Amino acid sequence: MSAGMAYSFSCWVKFNGPGTIHVKAKILSLDNAGSQCLGTALVRNDCWSFLKGGFTLNSPSQTSVLYFQAATANASMVSIRSASLQPFSPEQWSQHREDRIQLIRKRFVNVHVSDISGGRVVGAKVAVRQMSRDFPFGSAISKTILGNKPYQDWFRKRFNAAVFENELKWYATEPAPGKEDYALADQLLQFVQSSDAVARGHNIFWEDPKYTPWWVKNLTSADQLRAAVAGRIESLLSRYKGDFVHWDVSNEMLHFDFYESRLGRNATTDFFRTAKRADPLATLFLNDFNVVEVCDDLSSSADSYVSRLRQLADAGVTFEGIGLEAHFGKPNIPYVRAVLDKLGTLRLPIWLTEVDISNALDPKTQAAYLEEVLREGFAHPSVDGIMLWTAMDASAACYQMCLTDGNFTNLPAGDVVDRLLGEWQTREVLGATNDRGSFNFSAFLGEYKLSVTYLNSSAEGTFSLARSDDTKHITIRLQPPPSVLQSM
Repeated sequence: MSAGMAYSFSCWVKFNGPGTIHVKAKILSLDNAGSQCLGTALVRNDCWSFLKGGFTLNSPSQTSVLYFQAATANASMVSIRSASLQPFSPEQWSQHREDRIQLIRKRFVNVHVSDISGGRVVGAKVAVRQMSRDFPFGSAISKTILGNKPYQDWFRKRFNAAVFENELKWYATEPAPGKEDYALADQLLQFVQSSDAVARGHNIFWEDPKYTPWWVKNLTSADQLRAAVAGRIESLLSRYKGDFVHWDVSNEMLHFDFYESRLGRNATTDFFRTAKRADPLATLFLNDFNVVEVCDDLSSSADSYVSRLRQLADAGVTFEGIGLEAHFGKPNIPYVRAVLDKLGTLRLPIWLTEVDISNALDPKTQAAYLEEVLREGFAHPSVDGIMLWTAMDASAACYQMCLTDGNFTNLPAGDVVDRLLGEWQTREVLGATNDRGSFNFSAFLGEYKLSVTYLNSSAEGTFSLARSDDTKHITIRLQPPPSVLQSM
C-alpha cells in the first residue's frame, strides 16, 4: 500500500452475541507496527450493519492487515460481508471533489438575447457580476469585534455567516439567577445584521457541567432546575425570535448529560419542543465533537449520533440539522468523507460548526490541513454551511487557530481561506452572444447582476442561482434607444 493514496473502505457487519455493540475496523502496518482506526459501526446480532470508513498511510507498507475489533467482550464472533477497499490517487480524489462542486455548488446559465422583434442578436456584450454567495461560510466572533473597525472591515470582506463564541451561552447571559445581561449579544447581532450575514445561535444548553452556570449547578431540586431551564428558553428565544437561523439546542449531549441526568431522559425532548414553539422559523440542531475528527471516540461515532437522533425522534422530536464541530488534529480525510456520506443518508442539513486545526501543529501544517477539511466539506452535497472557530480575543489569540495576526495580516490559515473564497465565487463573467444569440457560462450559486449591450441598446437585470440540475435560461430583449423609438 502506498503513502499519499486515499483508501475508502466499506463492508457489512454482524456479530454473535446479545444486544448492540460498536465494532471498529482497523488497519495495521506490519512494516512499522502502527495501527489506526478507519471506521466504526453500531452492530446488532439480528441484522447486518453498514460500516464505512477510510484512511491514508504516512509511509508505504508492503504488508498490512485489516482487522475488526469489538468494543466489548460480548461478541464471540464478528461476521463480515461484501468488503470493499478502493484506492484513490491524490489527483483522483481532488478531481472527484471538483466534479461534485460543479454539480452542487455551481450551475450552468444560458443567456438568450433578442431584439425588439424577437430576432437573435449576435455579438451582444454580456457582463455578469456576482453580488452575493449562496453557500454560508463564516467565522466565530466575540465582543472584541465591537468598536474595532479594522476587525469589522476584515470580517465583512470575507464572511456571510457568524456565530458568537461565548456571548449567547447561559453563563454569559445570566451569570447570576435573575440577572440577565444581553448587551454584548445584542451588539454582536446588530453588527452581523448590518453586515448582511446570517447568525447561528450557539447555544441554548450545554450538557458539559464545566460550562453550566454555577448557580444552576447549585439548584437542589429537579423542580428548581426545570423552572430555570424553562426560563432560559423563554428569555432567550422570545428576545431573539426570528433573528438566528439556527439554534444549537443541546450542545455536546453525546459526551455529557448534565440536564438529562437530573431531569430524566425526556429533558432534551422537552428542550426541542419548547424551542420550536418559541421560534418556529429557526432550524434546531444537535452539535457535538469528534464525529468527523476521530474514529476512536465511540460516544460520537456516526452511528451513535444517528442512534441518539432516532431516540429523540421516537419521543416526538422533529430534527432539522446536524452540527459537527470539526476541531481537528491531523484530519483523516477519507474517514471524514465516509462519515458525511453516512450522516447524509438522513437527508438533514449538515453544518461544520466550529472548524479549526490544533495549535499543537505549526502554522503551515495547520493551513495545509485546514485546506483539506474545507475542500472536503464544500464538495459534499450534504454540507450546507461551514463556520470557522477563529474568533480573536483582545490579545490577538484564538481558541486553536487564528487567520490573522493582531494587525489583520494573514497567517498561513488566512491565506488558505482567502484563496478558497476567491476560488468559490464567480466575481465576473464577460463575453458575447454566439451565432444563435446566446451566451453560456457556469457560475457559483448566489445572486447576480446582468448587463447586456449591443450598439446603442442595453438592458440590465438581476437573477438568482439556486441548486438545480437544470440549466438556468435567461431571456433578454433589447429595446432601442428612445430617439430610435420616436422615429419609428
